[in-house]
Amino acid sequence: MKTLIVYFSSGGSTKIVARTLSMNLKANILEIKDLKDRKGFGKRLLSSIEAFRESKTEISPKRIDFTDYDLIYLGTPTWANNPAPAIITFIDNCDWKGKDVILFTTLSNNGGEKVLERLEEKVSLRGARVVESFAITTKDKSSEDLINDTEAKINVLDLKMYGA
Repeated sequence: MKTLIVYFSSGGSTKIVARTLSMNLKANILEIKDLKDRKGFGKRLLSSIEAFRESKTEISPKRIDFTDYDLIYLGTPTWANNPAPAIITFIDNCDWKGKDVILFTTLSNNGGEKVLERLEEKVSLRGARVVESFAITTKDKSSEDLINDTEAKINVLDLKMYGA
């Protein structure tokens, strides 16, 4: 089974989780880049509003051909209790028909369940089957803590059973 980890990360926490998944599951990895400048307080506030509205954004790559993959992990940070615009755009740009998906989100405080529910709704409407989902809390955690938490999720959820 060939597995791909696709993620967007703004502050680095989601990237740490995605890389940890990739290393432990021996999966390919792809970072989605948001081409919009989101640095600075005002732009971060606007980004939260855009996440709430599920606004589209320019991303790179725009879409991926999942033909060679059996399982796709899809990860996003939680922004204003919603998925980041880059991931919403990516979902809408790709063909998910017949793909198994594992969703994950990173969050400081709360909103993870809502994000996972929304992601599941969006990919399911496009023909994917969500087989698992999980959230990793990042507040006051070091990179090492995030790696340990991700490895614990891999074991608790038995993610290796899905193969890579």
